[in-house]
Amino acid sequence: QVQLVESGGGLVQAGGSLRLSCAASGGTFRINVMRWFRQSPGKEREFVAHIMWTPGSTYYAGSVKGRFTISRDNGKNTVYLQMSGLKPDDTAVYYCNADIRSSIVGAGGNYWGQGTQVTVAS
Repeated sequence: QVQLVESGGGLVQAGGSLRLSCAASGGTFRINVMRWFRQSPGKEREFVAHIMWTPGSTYYAGSVKGRFTISRDNGKNTVYLQMSGLKPDDTAVYYCNADIRSSIVGAGGNYWGQGTQVTVAS
């Protein structure tokens, strides 16, 4: 019922910046937490960052700490990932993930987006 749609991926040179967005839609719901993961070919999906919707506290994987910033727009049910100082190792498909609360039976749960490709050229 709830859908997550990522956008903002693309090709960027090493050292550059990119901003990803993920919008949640599909009914009446509350977001508990939203996360970013990434996956490179031949590798397991890796946690990147999360943000608690209230009060907006954040947490980052050590590999991106100091370079990436996760934030949210409560009114738009949207999470962002501002990526700076990008490295070739950051190349991956980036996935949005959310824990959703809802009073509608079956609507709550964990959801994934389809992913958006980020490629960092060396």
